[in-house]
Amino acid sequence: MSTETGTNALVGVDVGGSGIKAALVDRSSGEAKGRIRLETPQPATPDAVADTVATLVREFDATGPIGCTLPAVVSNGVVRTATHIDRGWIGVNGAELLSRATGRHCVVVNDADAAGVAEARFGVARGRPGVVIVITVGTGVGSALLTGGVLVPNSELGHMYVEEHLADAWVSDSTRQREDLSWKHWAGRFERYLQRLQETMWPELIVIGGGIVKFADKFIDRVNVDCEVRIAALGNLAGIVGAAVVAGDVDRAVTTDRS
Repeated sequence: MSTETGTNALVGVDVGGSGIKAALVDRSSGEAKGRIRLETPQPATPDAVADTVATLVREFDATGPIGCTLPAVVSNGVVRTATHIDRGWIGVNGAELLSRATGRHCVVVNDADAAGVAEARFGVARGRPGVVIVITVGTGVGSALLTGGVLVPNSELGHMYVEEHLADAWVSDSTRQREDLSWKHWAGRFERYLQRLQETMWPELIVIGGGIVKFADKFIDRVNVDCEVRIAALGNLAGIVGAAVVAGDVDRAVTTDRS
């Protein structure tokens, strides 16, 4: 597949527990085009994931840096945790690995953080003051914490406990499917988790993203929390869009420093 690009277009890649997705993102509008997906290799070792990312990136004609998410804490390009990917990632400089694999400069960011950046730039969190939390629900539960539109990286609020249950497992969509939970039952769990977030962080807004948004009509009216709760405007594309935005921002900062 070949996709025409403009000067604002960068490739964003979103690595998830079950699938790796990529698209061409217009950084001025947040529009993602030409989305393609491959299964996440099992085990999701660094080399295997890097090869899959490189395969996806080759499908686009875009030049410039690549933004890539990982379901992990990422600090200065180095992977610090590995909940839904192989533990061999821990300590790996993901930015360097993916740059070598793709032959292009690559910026790596936590997947939920990328979704948070996208929603703050283009989605329902745009222009929102105060504390905003973006929760991504899919294979696991990720979070992005923003205050005044500024990201606080690697918040990992999916690792909170709710009634002695680890939220990352208890309310993930993979758990809903594996335990064959009804939407009413799952939404009850999810509501308790969001209530815990609200009581702990006091957000003005909670945004729900990740793969679960495909079923928003099944659960959103069942969730009652003492703050505003909305579905991500960019849906499950938020991670891809945010990854490209972060890559563009980093590239622009580096270019400015050099000039």
